[in-house]
Amino acid sequence: MDWLGSGSWVDAYAPEGFEAFTPSHGLAVLGLIVCVLLLWLTRGWIGSHKPVSEGIRWLLITILILAEVTLNIWYVAQHIWDVQTSLPLELCSVTLLLSILMLIFRSRWLYPIILFAGIGGALQAVLTPNLAYAFPHYRFIHFFVAHSAIILAALYMTWIAGFRPTWKSVGGVMLFLNGLALMVWIVDRALGANYMFLTGKPSTPSILDVLGPYPIYILAEEVIALLFFSLLMLLFEVLPGGRLYVRLRKGAVYGDDGVL
Repeated sequence: MDWLGSGSWVDAYAPEGFEAFTPSHGLAVLGLIVCVLLLWLTRGWIGSHKPVSEGIRWLLITILILAEVTLNIWYVAQHIWDVQTSLPLELCSVTLLLSILMLIFRSRWLYPIILFAGIGGALQAVLTPNLAYAFPHYRFIHFFVAHSAIILAALYMTWIAGFRPTWKSVGGVMLFLNGLALMVWIVDRALGANYMFLTGKPSTPSILDVLGPYPIYILAEEVIALLFFSLLMLLFEVLPGGRLYVRLRKGAVYGDDGVL
């Protein structure tokens, strides 16, 4: 793996650092937006052509697997794999692995976790990256491709596979996140690590900087997560295919039980 041991595009000690809201960052975000819009606009056509829909599903699976495998190869080749920083215990690492399982098994149990926690965590990462490397470094490309694939995996299962979230699943995902946070916090304490930033803020600028000191920002994250999940749920309700959208299209604002 000598070819991974040198060269500025893979060097773990590359001097040029990432800066948010630069043209390269903007293009990465724009690329995600274009992919989301294309998936939305072509959802009907993709859904009616099984070879295409299956091809996209396996493409996303392949991208997500390669993202995790190549990252660990890079850690090892650069001699920086460390139990305190390299385990897949960040929220996006967990949702990436769960996204693979969701896509392979078409899991309805994992779907709301990826839809809410996956999109929430990946979107925050894309907009305010905790990243040290600028384009065209491998880690820059890996970071945005992996996080974008998590978002697209959730949207694929919604728009192409026809899965739908429920308000009950919002509470279920909140319980999952708190259970996950407790387990990761225990690992953090045992290893002296800071996975999911449960023992301190990241060294690079992030949204956590405006949420108060430790541990107040963790409580603030809980509130923000619940609000974001609720807004996301409402968005899927009013988009074509959502239950509220269907009711309004039929001219009925209230359901049979009299509840909106």
